[in-house]
Parts: sequence; structure tokens; C-alpha cells
Amino acid sequence: MAKCEDRIEEAISDMELGGRTTASGAPPPSSQNDRPYATAGAAVFSPTSAVTIIQKMIAEAVGVYFIIFAGCGSVVVNKLYDGKVTFPGTCLTWGLIVMVMIYTLGHVSGGHFNCAVTLTNAVFRRFSWKLVPLYIIAQLAGSILGSGTLALMFEVTPEAYFGTLPAGSNWQSFAIEIVISFLLMFVISGTSTDDRATTTARFWCIDEPSKKHWAGGCEAYI
Repeated sequence: MAKCEDRIEEAISDMELGGRTTASGAPPPSSQNDRPYATAGAAVFSPTSAVTIIQKMIAEAVGVYFIIFAGCGSVVVNKLYDGKVTFPGTCLTWGLIVMVMIYTLGHVSGGHFNCAVTLTNAVFRRFSWKLVPLYIIAQLAGSILGSGTLALMFEVTPEAYFGTLPAGSNWQSFAIEIVISFLLMFVISGTSTDDRATTTARFWCIDEPSKKHWAGGCEAYI
């Protein structure tokens, strides 16, 4: 009877631990990929362990491609059709496409879609430095393809792509880029890569601004 009761207690303990126990009855050490919501070094979501490097690079390239295609495309259409899209509409387009790509491909590559995100995660040891060049290459390839697609679709002058041109002097534009990139990574690092951050904080600081025209609007305007 004592042995039977011991087995029942072990089974109950195993169920309470979600069935994840070692031969000694203790739960196995958690791996980095088991951490929820980007604590494994991704911007928003943790990439699954079964995803290969090639798949991650493709996800980054595809994500950046559609972000540039939709975001810059809205700028071009707005310019061609005398402001029909409007500035809030352009900003909303940027925010929505970023949100959609993060939710669609974030679980594959981590949803960086930005060299600043990749580098910052690597600096804080939440992303492998070996993958940094590969991610940056994929991001640049996606942005070039996205811009190239727009250039083939629309016959417009370079002025139509005003979103890519500095509004002030070179030093002013450089300073703005630093401030906006710092703000972007400050929010991401504080909410989506910190184990102490709550899900509610992540939603309001990353997901919700992406839905609206807060974060995307800054990038589209600059």
C-alpha cells in the first residue's frame, strides 16, 4: 500500500508540473526557448527552436519587404493622388503593417525587421552575434526588393518618395534618427525583452501603438 500511495503522489506531482519531470522527479531546467514573449532575444516573439537560420532570414526579408512596400507605397500613393491617403492614413498604414508582420512572422524570426532591433538585442546578449550579419543582410535585401517593386509599379519622380529624404540638415536628420531609434529600443527593451514586464504593458507599449499611427507615423514622417 505504501508503494502504491507513493506512486499516486508522484503522479499527482507530475501532473502539477505539467508532465515535465526528470527521472529524479525534479522539473528539467528551463531552456531559453521556453521563455515566453521574446525573452530569448527576439523583439516581440521568441523564435521556435525548430526554425532554421534560412527560415529566419526569409521571414526577416519577407517582413521588411511588405513593411517597405505598404509603408512607402502609401507615401507614394498619397503624393500621386494629391493627399488622398492623408498623413494620418499614411501613419496608420505603417503602424498596421508592422503589427501584422510581427504577428505573422514574429514566431519564426523574432520579428526584428530593423537593424537597430537586431543590434540592440545582440548588445544586451539576447541575440547571437553570429546571426547579426545574416539578419542585417536579410533586412537590407527585403527593403531593396520592396523599394524596387514600388519603383517598377509607379512612374514618379524621386520627390514622390519624400519619406526617404531628410527634412532638415544632415546633422538634424542624424540627431532625429538617434532619438527615434533610442525611443523605439527603449520601449521594446523595457516591455518585450524584460521578464519582469507584464503582458498588459507589452500590449499598450508595442501592439497598440502599432495599430495606431504613433510609432509608424514617426518613421513615415522622417
